[in-house]
Amino acid sequence: MEDLKEKVAFITGAASGIGQATAHSLALKGMKIALVDVNKEKLEETKYSINENGGNAISLQANVADPESINNAIKATIEEWKRIDTVFINAGINGAVSSIEDLTPLEWDTTIETNLKSTFLTVKYSIPYLKENGGSIIITSSINGNRVFKNFGMSAYSTSKAGQVAFGKMAALELAQFKIRVNTICPGAIDTNIEKNTFKDEKHLEEIIIPVEYPEGSQPLSHGSGSANQVADLVCFLSSDLSNHITGTEIFIDGAESLL
Repeated sequence: MEDLKEKVAFITGAASGIGQATAHSLALKGMKIALVDVNKEKLEETKYSINENGGNAISLQANVADPESINNAIKATIEEWKRIDTVFINAGINGAVSSIEDLTPLEWDTTIETNLKSTFLTVKYSIPYLKENGGSIIITSSINGNRVFKNFGMSAYSTSKAGQVAFGKMAALELAQFKIRVNTICPGAIDTNIEKNTFKDEKHLEEIIIPVEYPEGSQPLSHGSGSANQVADLVCFLSSDLSNHITGTEIFIDGAESLL
């Protein structure tokens, strides 16, 4: 992927999991990386690791759901490198996992704002800079809310993830005239630390769960969760010229998990 050399990637949720793995992969291909996350300590560790291995990364602590915070992070990237070519919108939480009846309005808002509002904000504020050379916007959605609805208690999360897919299609059509591609990836079970941002209401979940069992496992292709590096490979492809005629689509990366 020679076309990625010296280009700039702006990655949210970059301090761990899929975002971190993607930052390393794109850096190895020659991209300059703006690492964005709320976790300052992990952010600095990721920056240090990339730079120690010959990459070029900066760290930008930001709250992706806050307009001023995410806009300032994008402006800081432009001040550093004068351009943005790939925007990987990856920050997100599972949030509260509860029955709809017992989910609080604040819990709903927190999940929707962290996952969906932040997607809108990051796209909105990056558009003026992507217009200059064209580029690729990649949104991390999920199989939940798009192919899968059996994960009980995840109504807020699934709604936010379905919303990302619809928003991505609208953005793809609107931005095509500027040679800006917008695609959405939908991972299944991936080994990350997102469970740390998951708050289950076990008591009320028992009231609504309908048991779903797969005697031979729920991941037919690999018989286990995917890796963050596998998702990173997909993001690298969508960042490169190899995908220059792909926009407005969602791509499932789940080892056929969502087909069961």
